[in-house]
Order: sequence, then structure tokens, then C-alpha cells
Amino acid sequence: MVNQMQWVNALSIRPSLEGAVIEVVDGVKKSLPQSPDLGILFISSAYASDYSRLIPLILEKLSLPILIGCSGGGAIGMENSTQIIEVESGPVLSLTVASLPEVDVQPFYLTPENLPNPDSSPDAWSQLVGVPPQQHPHFILLSDPFFPGINDLLAGLDFAYPDSVKIGGLASTGIMNVQSTLFYYTSEPSELRLCNQGTVGIALNGNIIVESIVAQGCRPIGQPYQITQGGRNVILQLGKLENMTQPIVNSSPLESLRELIKTLNKDDRQLAEHSLFIGVVSDEFKYNLQPGDFLIRNLVGVDPRVGAIAIGNRVRPGQRVQFHLRDAKTSADDLELLLRTYVTAGELDKKVQGALMFSCLGRGEALYNQPNFDSGLFHHYLPQLPLGGFFCNGEIGPVGGQTFLHGYTSVFALFCQPN
Repeated sequence: MVNQMQWVNALSIRPSLEGAVIEVVDGVKKSLPQSPDLGILFISSAYASDYSRLIPLILEKLSLPILIGCSGGGAIGMENSTQIIEVESGPVLSLTVASLPEVDVQPFYLTPENLPNPDSSPDAWSQLVGVPPQQHPHFILLSDPFFPGINDLLAGLDFAYPDSVKIGGLASTGIMNVQSTLFYYTSEPSELRLCNQGTVGIALNGNIIVESIVAQGCRPIGQPYQITQGGRNVILQLGKLENMTQPIVNSSPLESLRELIKTLNKDDRQLAEHSLFIGVVSDEFKYNLQPGDFLIRNLVGVDPRVGAIAIGNRVRPGQRVQFHLRDAKTSADDLELLLRTYVTAGELDKKVQGALMFSCLGRGEALYNQPNFDSGLFHHYLPQLPLGGFFCNGEIGPVGGQTFLHGYTSVFALFCQPN
């Protein structure tokens, strides 16, 4: 069909870059009869010495008007066009291409220096990425892991494009002393970038729906608390909640945590020694909280003198929080619940055509003690759907209507065509 959107992926683990490029290009050409409008690549650092040759080699064999990508500690893709595999070490190249009729694809490259002031109007952000907010674009973002303005970028895009999905990940590397790398190419205007800093991205608008699944892989323990005193990223006092609304019995966070740990079983107490997190409620107006209603953040420090804890997120009095644990079973159950919910709640006015996966370096076989777990579970619930992706230094995805940078998370972007 002329107006049929199509996404395809091919993966190669050939040790030579030329061989890998030939294999992935041949793979996508077999599955995509029409000319592609977009390419997205993920490549392992085993090819780092040949990074400068990558885009020219692909363009010699495949005409692409837009191509973005980055290096990864591993990559995810389709083996022989049928089976999804996760390659976590060694040479791997994953190439996703898409034919997008009636979809506008706007690429952009950003540096910290050209980000608007946080107080700037939405117009400043729309001028930066080249798409007016009224077009309701969706964004794929690939950033260097040390981009100092990443949180400002996500907050600015949320401010200017509140109804848009923003997904992606931070580039990574699997070899010591090798920098992560971003790839960016456009044919009009002609521009090719190979860089270690900044953010490359695309805005998609038109006849396309982009949806997300964000699996943070944690389960709550104990009960929710309300922050009654704190600021910046430090919680000074917590109040237990009566009927989930009114705080009672204020105590220090450390004291609250000690009391909570006493109530845990032996396995959970052991897990709390190394896999304890805190969840910040994302929707302050929601009464009955579910696991997906929390933004999961690290505990980054404690002050035993006053019983305060510091977390990896800004806090303010009035917010609700709850301690969480993470392990392989919890991560698996969380992802399966989200996938099952997505499939059973699927709307009939769209058809999912392709997907990307952005998974933390801390997941994969190191977490599950078996290969291809997250992608295999995805394929179980969404069979025959082409999937590409990589293992990130941080994952970008929405929780509760806001976009955040995550850790230990798998974020899936699903690209749908309206029926």
C-alpha cells in the first residue's frame, strides 16, 4: 500500500564493519520494498576505530535522507528478520529504517549552549527543534551521557510540547577509555556529524501515533509517606498518611526506614541492603496508587545526625513518597504487567508497526541470568513486530505525563499508524 507505514530492523554481529553494514542493509532492503524516510542505528564500541566510516558505508548502499544513532554497550535487533536478540558484548550493529508516508521527520542537533533559558517561551523551543507546538510532534532523543542540560532539555520540551511523547536514551560504551559517540546525517541540508557531546534527535508529526511503555522494575514496600520538611534533593521529615491524605506521626526519613525494614521478611531485608530505592508519586491528585504511579529514584546519601536522606530528584513538602525494592522477579513482573495491560487495552483505531527499546546497562543478562529477557517478553506480547534498540547509560521516557531520565529501566517506543 502506498500510504502504509513500515518499520524494519536488521542486526549483525560480523566482526568487520563492512561485513556488518552489508548484512544489515541487505536485511532491511529485503523487508522494505519502498525507499525509507528515516534510519536509526545503534553500534557497539567494538567498531569504535571505524566509527568515522559508518555513515558513508551505509549511504553507499542505502539511500537515506535522515540518519541518527549512537554507540551502545550493546544493541538489540532482529536476527534473520524473525527473532529478537540482545547482544551485550562484542561487535553488533542494529539498523532500523522506516517508510513514513504523510509523516514529517524533522532532525536536529543540540548543544548545551543553544538550549533556551528555562524561563523562555514555547516559541524559543519550537524554533530550536523546527516544529510548531500545534503540530503535536513526538520526539526520539539520543544524548551523550554527560550532557549537562539534559533535565532542562526534557523540561523545556515538556513545557513547549505538553502532549508529545519524548523517548530515547543516553549513549554508552562497552570498552574502557572509549568515548560514547553520536551519529547525525541529513541530506537536505547536507550535514554529517560524528560527535561525543550534545543531543541528536528527530521530531515526528503527521499521520503517526507514538506510545510508550516505561518499565522501572520496582515494587513498593511499606506504606506511602508525605514529605513534611525538605528541599532541593534532601528529605528532612516524613509523615505517615492517614487515609492517604493527612500526615500524622512525623519522623525522620532514616527512622521511618529503620522501622519499615523491621517489618520486612528475611529476603527483602537482604535485598534492601543493595537494591533499595524511593518512589515519588507522579500524580499528586491520584488517590489509589499503583506501581506505575511512582517515579523511581536512587537514595544517594544519608545524614545520621539528623536522620535525613538525599535522593536523586528534587523534593518539596507535600509530595508523597514510598520506598521500593528491585530484583529480577520484580523487574520481570513489572514489564509483563505493563505489556499485558498495553495489549489488552489496545485501541482499534491504530496499528502498531514498529518499536524501539532503550534498556539500562544494568538490566539484561546481568539482572535476569538469561539472555534476551526483556526483548523476548516484548516479542511474546507483540509478536512479529520489528524491534531495534540499545543498552543505555540512562533511559528517557514519560511517567505521569512528564518526561524523565531514568536508570535501571526499559523504555519502549511504539510507532502506530491510525487506521
